[in-house]
Amino acid sequence: MSEQPNISMLVQTACIWEVTARKVGNVHPGADFPDTSYIDFILSAAAIAPCFQEPRGIGQTVLGAVRRTRLWIGRNTNLGIILLLAPFNWSSPPELIRYRLNDHLVKMDTMQESRWVYEAIREAQPGGLGKVPEQDVQSEPSVTLIEAMRLAADRDLVARQYTNNFTDVFDFGIPAFQSAFARFGCLEAAIIDTQLRWLAQYPDSLIARKNGTAIAKDIQERACLVLKQGSIATSQGRTAALALDQYLRSSGNLLNPGTTADLITACLFLALRENKLTLNTPFRWNTTDWL
Repeated sequence: MSEQPNISMLVQTACIWEVTARKVGNVHPGADFPDTSYIDFILSAAAIAPCFQEPRGIGQTVLGAVRRTRLWIGRNTNLGIILLLAPFNWSSPPELIRYRLNDHLVKMDTMQESRWVYEAIREAQPGGLGKVPEQDVQSEPSVTLIEAMRLAADRDLVARQYTNNFTDVFDFGIPAFQSAFARFGCLEAAIIDTQLRWLAQYPDSLIARKNGTAIAKDIQERACLVLKQGSIATSQGRTAALALDQYLRSSGNLLNPGTTADLITACLFLALRENKLTLNTPFRWNTTDWL
């Protein structure tokens, strides 16, 4: 019998696949940001993998992964990814993961879990965080983890997953990815197409925090126009997507759709955990008119 990949390997694989795909507006092998490179993300994937080698609570997993990232990279490259993957750091048969998730989140819904997560967010120092009138992360929380996430759910898609049992990931993201993979036959194209569909469906939370909701909704509309032209399955759609990429890179990393990238990583990780993907799935999208 062949050895089955453990959770830590699936975490690292999902992170590497996501950042290696040449998505619009994000870091990839051919596009760095001034303060963050493709190699930073690859090292970050390796840094957090040990935190998923043994089942642990959400708060301890998040705090440990953030601290290892800060130690290795010196900056926040993956807080959203860590927050999205930490709720799945427990053993379960693949077919029961979604059905047992609510029970696991209820078990983790404590003040101590909230304190650990708040501490991790403070240490990560994510961009565009700002201040909020209730349960601001710069202070100690006085509510449980899920209640804290519920207070942020209307402005942050990562927090929203904690309050709806990851419905957006399971019912939108993974099916969108599977449909794209069936169409293109490789991971990279499926990831890029899925990114465009996420952007068209939900305004990116990181863009909204850094630039305001109007800008995030404008980018959502631009992504919708790309899909109307066939997404990356047509030459017109690819041309429109390349124009969107150029626009997203026009202000440094202010328009980086980072939350969307985090959600795609969660989709890839869960597709792997549920045996909907294998580690040897073809990756490279061979096309001549892309990034």
